[in-house]
Amino acid sequence: MSLDVGDLLLQTVPFARTLGITFSSTGDGRATCVLPDRPDLHNHIGGPHAGAMFTLAESASGAAMLSVFGDQLDRAVPLVATSAVRYVKLAKGEITAEAHLRAERADVVARLDAGERAEFGVEVDVRDAGGTTVATLTVTWTLRPNRA
Repeated sequence: MSLDVGDLLLQTVPFARTLGITFSSTGDGRATCVLPDRPDLHNHIGGPHAGAMFTLAESASGAAMLSVFGDQLDRAVPLVATSAVRYVKLAKGEITAEAHLRAERADVVARLDAGERAEFGVEVDVRDAGGTTVATLTVTWTLRPNRA
């Protein structure tokens, strides 16, 4: 797909830009993005704030979703339906989120073709600079068909 989903996400989600999130890869239902280690993003114990970590992971999930379904934006609006986060270890320094789409394109497009909302999951691992998992997320996205 010729769409640069990292750029699209950063253009349409100003908060991700505010945090300084950057994308290192996107495509084929996967996305990787990075949150810089900045003191203004820290929590009370010196690691990245949980909200900043969540935004990083949600941004990765959105880019993974868009890498497969970005061509459907003219007929459906992508929205997060639910998310579940598990913070497993104190993060320090720069962190990276890797997202993986857990849906088949044909199934989701068939639901849209039928005029239905399609829901699907994206799994995200958040790791510190040493590669240790510091959080995991499951983000459930929906593509809501546009109303005529």
